Amino acid sequence: MKVTILLICSCLAWEGLGKPQFPDQEKDPLFWNTWAQRTLKNALTLQKLNQNTAKNLILFLGDGMGIPTVTAARILKGQLSRQSGEETQLEMDKFPFVALSKTYNTNAQVADSAGTATAYLCGVKANEGTVGVSAAAVRSQCNTTQGNEVTSILRWAKEAGKSVGIVTTTRVNHATPSAAYAHCVDRDWYSDGEMPAEAVQAGCKDIARQLFENIPNIDVIMGGGRKYMFPKNQSDVEYPGEKKHFGTRIDRRNLVEEWNNRMKNKNANYVWNKKELLSLNPNSVDYLLGLFEPGDLPYDLERNNETDPSLTEMVEVAIKILKKNPSGFYLLVEGGRIDHGHHDGKAKQALHEAVEMDRAIGHAGLMTSIYDTMTVVTADHSHMFNFGGYTPRGNTIFGLNSILSDVDQKPFTAILYGNGPGFKVVNGLRENISTLGYGENNYKAQSAVPLSMETHGGEDVAVFAKGPMAHLLHGVHEQNYIPHVMAYAACIGQNRDHCMSSSGASSLSAALPSLTALLTLIRLLC
Repeated sequence: MKVTILLICSCLAWEGLGKPQFPDQEKDPLFWNTWAQRTLKNALTLQKLNQNTAKNLILFLGDGMGIPTVTAARILKGQLSRQSGEETQLEMDKFPFVALSKTYNTNAQVADSAGTATAYLCGVKANEGTVGVSAAAVRSQCNTTQGNEVTSILRWAKEAGKSVGIVTTTRVNHATPSAAYAHCVDRDWYSDGEMPAEAVQAGCKDIARQLFENIPNIDVIMGGGRKYMFPKNQSDVEYPGEKKHFGTRIDRRNLVEEWNNRMKNKNANYVWNKKELLSLNPNSVDYLLGLFEPGDLPYDLERNNETDPSLTEMVEVAIKILKKNPSGFYLLVEGGRIDHGHHDGKAKQALHEAVEMDRAIGHAGLMTSIYDTMTVVTADHSHMFNFGGYTPRGNTIFGLNSILSDVDQKPFTAILYGNGPGFKVVNGLRENISTLGYGENNYKAQSAVPLSMETHGGEDVAVFAKGPMAHLLHGVHEQNYIPHVMAYAACIGQNRDHCMSSSGASSLSAALPSLTALLTLIRLLC
């Protein structure tokens, strides 16, 4: 009842107001003209392109971070700072170059996170549900793996002598990170405990095993997924009494112990909580394995600040370790639970995850330089998430619209999903949300079509880029173009010819006049 009264009062207050409330300075054309001219001057500086060789590469991947999510996260970021939100800048908004990425899989109009990860990490489009294999591989068919493996930019960087790292808020063997190191025809083969017996017998390897075997000595690995590394039924160090967190490995291998044994003389550390992580001296750590949960890390809104590291904290430690390599580094950072929030219809969880990833982007920017570090921010796919309805300036992003539906005379939130678990009918009519806690962390926003899990969206996603060769990310591109650009910028992988020519370009151009004169003289004499 109280919520209903508040809704009515807010609507009446809005109608009585007659016009939107915004800063007085925005009424003056000079404000907008000055802002635009300042932006223009900044844009003109981009005519001098940064064509340096990228020593370092960082890819921030917001899983499920479609353009509506970016916009809503921007508003949320501003509102968390007590601003109206619309005029706020995300850290990724400050990147000078923006492109669009076409996300479809080879066999799917609307993509999944596995096939897309293969595209933006390995440079080839692939089938949904598969990681690190070409489109010739068929999902769940083990015998289509061999001969169809494709390598990732993380491997290219490692082979070029760079340090490499993976940081994620999901399991380290989830779809996005696994494409960096694994070749698997099924993204769900987290350990051999999730694999069909015939696939194991045929010689296919689970993803957790491949994390430690395929690319020797990945320098930094941080995320969740502890239970997939330990023997079946072995209790978890953090949740010893909860069976759902017990180890899953049928082969009885302890992959963490094996890693510790293999790395014991290499300044390596295994940690499983925030205290252990932040107590490390990065200057004395060369290799780090951090597994902070049996499964995915908790949502940032639900994170225990004493025991669970934030994405920003993990990124800071990772960069401190990786940047010690004079040859540079490649770092993959995934804000993976944006996707999970949307699937559950929990927009508040998803958007706070996006804001935390943006915070990590800003922190990484402070620790690196645009002169030698290429940073790219993108998404693998979008979601059936959107917001609208003629909301007034400064309307809380999780709030109600200022009008009622002219069909059923009920309120509705600005945020809605095209499908998902938020669909609910009461007595044959749409549920009246004015009696619900629509601002709560786990509120499931209304959806048009009932599904137990909301689905991905099929539209293009944004690609933000800064640093050396960032201008090559422009216009509309296939998603698999991304790692080719990053590799080109760093002179790794298959595009290296320009590196040799650029390093010798000045001496060659200086020698050309003399060479031309010599050839002319020879021709005259002959």
